[in-house]
Order: sequence, then C-alpha cells, then structure tokens
Amino acid sequence: MHKKLRSTCAFALLLIMAAFAFAQRPRTSTSQDSADNSTTMATPPPAPASVKAKYEGGVFGYNKKMDGTVNFDDQSGRFVFRDSKGKEILFVPYKSITGAYGDTHKVQPAAATVAGAVPSLYALPARFIKTKVRYLTLQYSDPDSNVAGVTSFKLDNKDILDSVLFTLAGKAGLDRRGQVFVRKK
Repeated sequence: MHKKLRSTCAFALLLIMAAFAFAQRPRTSTSQDSADNSTTMATPPPAPASVKAKYEGGVFGYNKKMDGTVNFDDQSGRFVFRDSKGKEILFVPYKSITGAYGDTHKVQPAAATVAGAVPSLYALPARFIKTKVRYLTLQYSDPDSNVAGVTSFKLDNKDILDSVLFTLAGKAGLDRRGQVFVRKK
C-alpha cells in the first residue's frame, strides 16, 4: 500500500518538476514595430461566402448564443448571421463596422473540468488540458438605429478566422493597425 502511494507521489513530483523546467525554457523575441508588422504579414486567401460560426452575443435584442453561419451579403452591403436552419437572425451593415479583430482564448474543455474536479491525484493532469478558441470580434456603430456595441463569433480555426477577418475588413473599408482593423474618421 505504502509502495503504491510512494510511487504515485514520485510520479506527481516528476510531472511538477517537468512543468517547471518547461516553463523556464528560453523564449524567442517576437516584438516588432506595428508599422513593420503590417507590411510583412501575408494576406490570407479570401473567405468562402458562408462560414460555420457560433454567435456569442453582443447585438441588441439577441442575447442567446446560437450555432449557425456567417455570410457576406455584398449586394446589400452587410455581414449576416444565419442559424443552423439557414434563417437570417441578425446582420451588421459593412458601413456600421468601426473595428474588427481576431481573438484567441485558452479554455478548459468540459470533460477536463469534470475530471479535474474528482478528488484524486490521478485527476491532476486533467487540470493542465487547455484548448484554443478563436473569435472574430466586431465593434459597430449603426447610424440608422443609433445603436453601438461589440459582438463576437466563435470560428473553427486560425486560418478561417484570418480569412474571414481580412475579407470583412476589405469589404467594410477598414484600415489595418497592427493586428486590428479600424475605420478612420
């Protein structure tokens, strides 16, 4: 019994020491001037007309999170969110978008949260499991309805996020400022 407990403690100690050693490794410097950064970054390919997304909230009157698609409606000059059945739920006119950027958050999946809550030494590795979630965040100010706000859409991966962001910024007439796109006054 004591031998098993001792080996489990030794394994946990080894994991903790490995984590500290990994955290102390040298890091490369990636800081550059924002003006230099904007000229050297490659432009991603254009986004498809319809992209799978999850609406995260932010538009007045639409509080509920929903799965669906984001679409570019060039004829009407607007960015449209449709639900999973294809019904148009909300839109933001291109001329109303004042800023756009891509955002990444590290979150713990639900299964890892549940496994990490079990009071056991074996649950310790579950606390270190994280996944990256990508968001397209839009700042808008609609002169027709006099409503302004910030909304976000969860997208599948970095490539999709970059192509949607660059395509939307081009269609909305936004100027690049580092990693963000803004409308100049």
